[in-house]
Amino acid sequence: MAPSLFNRTMLPSFLSASLLFGAALSSPSERLQSRETNLDPAININFPDPAALLDTDGTWYAFATNGNGKNVQSASAPSISGPWTVLSNDLLPTVGAWSNGANVWAPDVRIIGSTYVLYYTATDAASTNQHCVGTATSDTILGPYTPQSDTIACNITAGGAIDPSGFTDTDGTHYVVYKVDGNSVGHGGSCGNTVAPIVPTPLMLQQLAADGITPVGSPIELLDRGDADGPLIEAPRLILVNGVYVLFFSSNCYSTTLYDISYATASSVKGPYTKSSAPLAVTGNPFNLTAPGGSTATADGKNMVFHANCEAGRCMYETTITVSGTTVSIP
Repeated sequence: MAPSLFNRTMLPSFLSASLLFGAALSSPSERLQSRETNLDPAININFPDPAALLDTDGTWYAFATNGNGKNVQSASAPSISGPWTVLSNDLLPTVGAWSNGANVWAPDVRIIGSTYVLYYTATDAASTNQHCVGTATSDTILGPYTPQSDTIACNITAGGAIDPSGFTDTDGTHYVVYKVDGNSVGHGGSCGNTVAPIVPTPLMLQQLAADGITPVGSPIELLDRGDADGPLIEAPRLILVNGVYVLFFSSNCYSTTLYDISYATASSVKGPYTKSSAPLAVTGNPFNLTAPGGSTATADGKNMVFHANCEAGRCMYETTITVSGTTVSIP
């Protein structure tokens, strides 16, 4: 395994003094009003990179990165605020033939017509240091899902692709956003990409056909990392609230206390996107949590699920949010 790749399903065993010191001096943290409100896990097992979806029958479902013996974990609840019940289903027991079946990360499920479409990331069979984005379909939300034979994003030279999330615009056009995993071909350091030359880790928008799985045209870059983002940005999630497109993402390395939940906004789905002046959530603020990230906001912009470090690994948490124009806040 290349030094730039990490097992994203495991909680780091320790954090160095230098990382803790860096977190304390992080300027984005200083720009947030300190609150440190305690928040209990909504799902108290290792359940990283959570996505949430309201099904047609009014039941909420959550999906997470591989763990606990499953490629795609799932849970259900009568309300986004819970209580959540972890399910025994593995939504994707068989991964697409393009993959070696390892490291199934950051799943997202969308309803396209009468079909449930699962977007997921897995290790490429030929270039096992990189990942690609694939799709799978099912007639029921809990599957099992049938994987498609082709990927929808797989630029191996640039580092591969991870963290897909579906989005349907008001005109019915389907998209998927994802991260080009440039730090997987980086030159070392935190998450493989703090040693010069720094490699881009852009967030991309790919239009899809009416089936929600067939790419249309070439992907468009929405956003890339800057100096304040550390080695990367990742985990993009896109919603539309009152004419404003809100692109949530995480920056810095997930295995450090600098990992966060950030966002950018635009008046067009294709951008340009403007990053907020401060993250939405960082270690210790607004919740007394470590390394919050991997968030998914509900389509109405009123709630969010995300992960943060816990005794089990990375547990799922849920909170209300408010989107007011180009500003997102946690009440």
